[in-house]
Amino acid sequence: MNTSHSSSTELKQQHPISLYLKIWGLLFVLSTLSYLVDYFHFEGLLRWGLILLFMALKAGLIASVFMHMLWERLALVYTIFFTTAGTVGAGGPDG
Repeated sequence: MNTSHSSSTELKQQHPISLYLKIWGLLFVLSTLSYLVDYFHFEGLLRWGLILLFMALKAGLIASVFMHMLWERLALVYTIFFTTAGTVGAGGPDG
């Protein structure tokens, strides 16, 4: 048996398709809830708060699962998160 080939082969983590299907379903539900905010004519801060909440939840799901951030080292996740948050925050209310 050639054990050197099996030890040198990089182990790749496979994620079940059911995980991706569940996330797609959850994204569909969150998108539906986002559209229902307009359908029920919510106004003011409640409307914008709900829209931003659903947007942040969808972005988090997409980044964590489809961009594989869920399985990355925490330092890399923090680097990307804080860079993005700082860039968005730098715009501020006047920016």
